[in-house]
Amino acid sequence: MHGTEDAARDGRAGPDRSKGWLNRTVLGAGITSALGDFCYETTTVILPGFLAVLGIPAAALGIIEGVADAVASFTKMVSGYVADRFGHRKRLVLLGYGLTPIGQALIALAAGWPLILLGRIVSWFGKGLRGPLRDAIMVQAVTPETRGRAFGFHRAADTIGAVLGPLLGVALLGWAQGLEWADPSGPFRLVFWWTLIPGLLSVLAFLTLVRDPERSPNPALRFIATLRSLPARFRRYLGAVGLFGLGDFSHSLLILAATQLLTPDMGVVRAAQIAGLLYVWRNLVQIAASYPIGAAADRYGHRRILVAGYALGAMTAVLTALAFAFDAGRILALGAIFGVAGLYVAVQEALEATVTAEMVSQDSLAVSYGALGTVNGVAKFVSSTAVGLLWSAVSPVLGFGAAAVLMAFGTRALLRSR
Repeated sequence: MHGTEDAARDGRAGPDRSKGWLNRTVLGAGITSALGDFCYETTTVILPGFLAVLGIPAAALGIIEGVADAVASFTKMVSGYVADRFGHRKRLVLLGYGLTPIGQALIALAAGWPLILLGRIVSWFGKGLRGPLRDAIMVQAVTPETRGRAFGFHRAADTIGAVLGPLLGVALLGWAQGLEWADPSGPFRLVFWWTLIPGLLSVLAFLTLVRDPERSPNPALRFIATLRSLPARFRRYLGAVGLFGLGDFSHSLLILAATQLLTPDMGVVRAAQIAGLLYVWRNLVQIAASYPIGAAADRYGHRRILVAGYALGAMTAVLTALAFAFDAGRILALGAIFGVAGLYVAVQEALEATVTAEMVSQDSLAVSYGALGTVNGVAKFVSSTAVGLLWSAVSPVLGFGAAAVLMAFGTRALLRSR
């Protein structure tokens, strides 16, 4: 009995490992994430159009997304520590998924940016709470040799929700345009309310399908001491991730870029719908690429593939800057940009976690994922805020160009790390 518990604790065994990598826990986490993304990614797609209808500028969107990412990042760090110390991972994940529909309801009620910011913070607090703990549960449910495939499958399932939700959201938005509204923001609010259904179903799915190894609490664990004990190579890796993240702007800004480039020819509502469909295309690319990327990483090395993904991220920023410089408001050109974005996000989301798992012990896995999330979130806060401000104060070319330079430096840092 004690041997089994010890094995589960140090990662040599898990509740579902004997059933292969596509077990109940991995499948359940995928279904849950698909429903969760169905909920909040629909908002991500139509939020820029909603802000445009309300007359809120790009700088405000950058700040809203940046603050939300920062909140999520600090939450990831604390949630990992709390879970490792007190051993209640599944309960915290359930709470995290439950907060997302609450945030959606606040956005649906908003008449200006303050309540939108609050709703985004609540949703992203939940996202930060659940992410590291869900990943830690998944890592212990599979063998080290199959992590790439398991996480690739999970990210693909996650992105299926990010495709279906926005598609139905855009369709519902188009249908709602034909109704009579006293306020032009009415169709957008209807979509926000609709997203609460999949958000609540995600909580039920995780509760019933996912099995947690039930790690024993470690009340002697100290936050600062645990961070200091993380391996030096992992800290160097975090430095490269953070440098790349300083340019890794929120893709809400990419949707807003497409909306602005298309508006002169289509009008703002139609442009918002097309921009939403372009984001769906980005997610379809991510779905198609996630599992092959994970399998390739298992064979050729996770860090090596991650470097290639980071290079694609820098290319995304360069292409967006060029689109504004040459006023390339054509759907095919924008489709190419969103396609490259889908590839780099597929690599980033599937492999940053698996590279982390190669560098740290199982006992500090949740805290390490929290540190990774914190570095990513803080960097994204800086990036999204800076790109939005540079966009509004100077030009979008400067904003996305600066992002491209920082992402290129982060790629170089990861390439040179060992």
